[in-house]
Amino acid sequence: MSDSLNLSDWALRHRALVWFFMVLIIAAGLFSYQRLGRNEDPAFTFKTMVVQAAWPGATVDEMIKQVTDRIEKKLQETPELDFIKSYTTAGVTTVFVNLLGSTRSRDVPEKWYQVRKKIGDIRGTFPAGVIGPGFNGEFGDTYGILYAFTADGFTPRQLRDYVEGVRSKLLEIHDVSKIDVFGAQDEKIYVEFSARQLAGLKLDRQALIAALQAQNAVTPAGVVQTADERILVQVTGRFRSEEDLLRVNFVVDGRIFRLSDIATVKRGYSDPPTPLFRFNGVPAIGLGIGEHGDDAVLGAESQIERFRSPE
Repeated sequence: MSDSLNLSDWALRHRALVWFFMVLIIAAGLFSYQRLGRNEDPAFTFKTMVVQAAWPGATVDEMIKQVTDRIEKKLQETPELDFIKSYTTAGVTTVFVNLLGSTRSRDVPEKWYQVRKKIGDIRGTFPAGVIGPGFNGEFGDTYGILYAFTADGFTPRQLRDYVEGVRSKLLEIHDVSKIDVFGAQDEKIYVEFSARQLAGLKLDRQALIAALQAQNAVTPAGVVQTADERILVQVTGRFRSEEDLLRVNFVVDGRIFRLSDIATVKRGYSDPPTPLFRFNGVPAIGLGIGEHGDDAVLGAESQIERFRSPE
């Protein structure tokens, strides 16, 4: 009789134990299957941050010596730094901060905090007029789903208000990480003076603009402190609509002029416009949704259906 272990014979003589292990393995397999990752776009930590600064009017050499070099030298102190890469053009510098591949994902937010803190330490050394630096720590984020909103017979502002309402509802979905709006145009009030009328009335255009800015200035007016309460004093006269602008009066050399007599006031959109978004050649507003799981897509589709107008 062979002394080697006969697994078949052992299994037949220990059937209860074999059945126990079989049930245990099946249960462990079912438990593992329920916890198996099923995201279409699995979470991935991008270990690159973008640091940007602008200095309008500066040459490339000035940007490199006064801004880019200072940023790079300070960022070399970042823990677990792999390498730094920068691109500098006239008036703008872009610096890419790359961490080591061995950096743990849960440690990346702390490293980005260190980058912001270190740049904050040298912010006062930049020349006057430097804008920023700004930081983009979500450089690798992507959108799992993108919606385009169009509307016939509605103004761009009405469409934007509608999209903002949809965005607020979508942010309530658990697996939605962020939502960005594309193609929404900023509104502005344009005051256009008539050069002929200004010349005929001998009015200074810059003086008129300064008067308008002073009229709409937001400044503290004081506080009245009583025994029982603290009352904030506010100055009236701020512009709230185009009509408020048209009713402004100017006094020049003892003469009174109303703005509506020498200028036209209209509401419009930024010119040049911010980046536009089109769908099938039609101006639209886009909604990019970044999600943590597939449930975010289902939840977004459900919320969008609720906002659709009945056909």
